[in-house]
Amino acid sequence: MTSRGTVFKETMLGRVRLGDEQRDRPVRVDLVARADAVLLPHRTTRARLTGRLRIAGRADDAEAVGELEISPLARHRIRYRITFALEGRRLLLDGWKSVSPARPLTSMTVLPFTLHEEGERVGEGTLRFPLATGLLPFLASFRFPRPAAPVAPAPKWDGTPGRTEVWYTTLTDPVTGTGVWLHHELVAPTDGSGAYAHGWAAVFPKDGPVAYERFGPEPWTGEPQGFRTEDVRAQPGRLAGSAGAFTWDLTETPEGPPLHTFPRWSWRRPLLPASHMLPAARCRYSGTLRHGTRQLRLEEAPGASARIYGHGNARRWAWLHADLGDGDVLEIIAAVSQRPGLNRLPPLVFLRLLHHGRTWPRRAERTAVGWAGGGRFRAALGLPEWRVAGRVGRRRIRVTVTQPPERTLALTYTDPDGSTAVCRNSETADAVVSLERWWGRWRQEAEWRLTGTAHAEAGDR
Repeated sequence: MTSRGTVFKETMLGRVRLGDEQRDRPVRVDLVARADAVLLPHRTTRARLTGRLRIAGRADDAEAVGELEISPLARHRIRYRITFALEGRRLLLDGWKSVSPARPLTSMTVLPFTLHEEGERVGEGTLRFPLATGLLPFLASFRFPRPAAPVAPAPKWDGTPGRTEVWYTTLTDPVTGTGVWLHHELVAPTDGSGAYAHGWAAVFPKDGPVAYERFGPEPWTGEPQGFRTEDVRAQPGRLAGSAGAFTWDLTETPEGPPLHTFPRWSWRRPLLPASHMLPAARCRYSGTLRHGTRQLRLEEAPGASARIYGHGNARRWAWLHADLGDGDVLEIIAAVSQRPGLNRLPPLVFLRLLHHGRTWPRRAERTAVGWAGGGRFRAALGLPEWRVAGRVGRRRIRVTVTQPPERTLALTYTDPDGSTAVCRNSETADAVVSLERWWGRWRQEAEWRLTGTAHAEAGDR
């Protein structure tokens, strides 16, 4: 039997006094805890923490991280250690709830803590779990997921003619705002001639023109650990290569679970025209990329790698990868198929939102085919702007993507049957995402505005 983990959310409110002040400030933490085992009170369970920590007027860090030790019976404590940013400084919040059967309510809801900077104490305070407003959301947030099955890095291509397979990576340098696109592709022509490998590297500077170089084509020789040519490789944990004036060597650190944009079964059984997925919803990249006389040094740059396997490109399509912060990720593909019959349909939308550790909608098919023939998501494809909107249950979402022409690169793809398509890609696109929930009327649950950090593409024939 596959072991399960535990995921839950917790909010605490309180006050803190910083060492350089004479008054208390309100503080709030919104946390998501993820453990690799089922939480049981008689044993010690360790969990990873992510979330947002706010100190009124001084700090608002949406990427706070830490660890949680849950040991109410074995050690009589629940300890929190959270690292966060305050005005350019890195502080550690360290505290624990001292569990006592004599004071069960207080001991489980009150968290005294101290703040430290490089080992020095710089503040202290108290957080409290708000029972009246927080208990029901806390209990409802508990999930016990099975570990996600890892995606094998090896190519899926089994020698069948008329197939294409893609490994691609997109990322944004948080220092310079530069976007990066690395594309690696295997093409097996429909006529049965030899499969070949090719691709390109592209950079999208915030203050200059887009630059790119292609590599290949060259005969595909097979690679058990991913994609490889004489000068380029894309393998687990590492991306390296050279193409014209470009050279790059990057390490990749996965964060988050796999994210299947198309139905999960379509990756195992290639019955659809194509399937798309991310082995990890979010990754961090470090290393160096050089192009011409410019050098880009990356340190923990956010992005993601993805896999595509199918028969070729769609008739028309649009794609978005948006890192929304705080571990949230939005992935969209809207496409019109080349297959007879399907090519007469409006764009089918596959949308997956990873929000607070949960993927919405629960089933990837829901946005494309609706429910009982209705409720499909809608897409208006075009440039420089395209849109997607739809509703599932009590939530609805609206997404507007803008690809400014000066930040968009047009490249030609050749399908296995020899036909061509043109993609227009921007790794510095803009996006507005509005998520609403029905509570007697539509109320905004979250809104994200990305300026120059969205990764987007629109293509046609």
